[in-house]
Amino acid sequence: MILNFIDLITQNKLLVVLLTMICLIFCVAIMWIIKSKKEKITSRKVATIGIFTAFSIVLYFIKFNLPFIFPSFLEINFSLLPIIIIGFMLGPIEGITLVLLRAIIKIPFTSTFCVGELADVLIGIPVVLVTSLIYLKKHNKQGAGLSLIFGMLTWIIAAILTNIFVNVPFFIQLYCDGNVSSFVGILSIIPGINEENYLFNYICYAVFPFNFLLSFVVSIVTFLVYKKVSYLFNKFNNKIEK
Repeated sequence: MILNFIDLITQNKLLVVLLTMICLIFCVAIMWIIKSKKEKITSRKVATIGIFTAFSIVLYFIKFNLPFIFPSFLEINFSLLPIIIIGFMLGPIEGITLVLLRAIIKIPFTSTFCVGELADVLIGIPVVLVTSLIYLKKHNKQGAGLSLIFGMLTWIIAAILTNIFVNVPFFIQLYCDGNVSSFVGILSIIPGINEENYLFNYICYAVFPFNFLLSFVVSIVTFLVYKKVSYLFNKFNNKIEK
């Protein structure tokens, strides 16, 4: 059923993905307008967002895979790390803005008809929302730890759902010509996988452990550095303002 639905929309796949992106950008723009009426948007904040966006893009291109553990197309990158930190520093709207900016800047380099960028958005937005909102309510180390734990859970759930409804169906259509057996062949590293259980096994033996590992590393690093990064940026911005 999912594959039949995807088969219909892949005829206009790029249009569908771009329209989704535009809708998300429009929603964030509305949130920025509402926020700007409540508080002043400073050049300092804009500059901070720009710096962290650049940092996120650099981290995106520093990526690698673990072909002896996971399917080779699953690539590890830490581009969500600065986005979570900016959510801690400035709030959820700024964090979501970075998620969208990262996706937009990546579009010219896409090799997945923007499907990968859409998946990044569908995972990134709920993660940064959960982490920044919890930290906003409990603004201390305990709150940071709690937010990152719930952020990990959100990350894994969002990744599983995105793979079931977006990544896998599109991958089969785009790269395997709709042939499930070809996709199963790519996943041969997963033990006991076949055309009947491929989705379940792929989620259990690849998507879940891969995203658990990635979200755990990002969460640990974030917890260790977010205070120092925030302090350095505040100190730097204060010097500029003087």
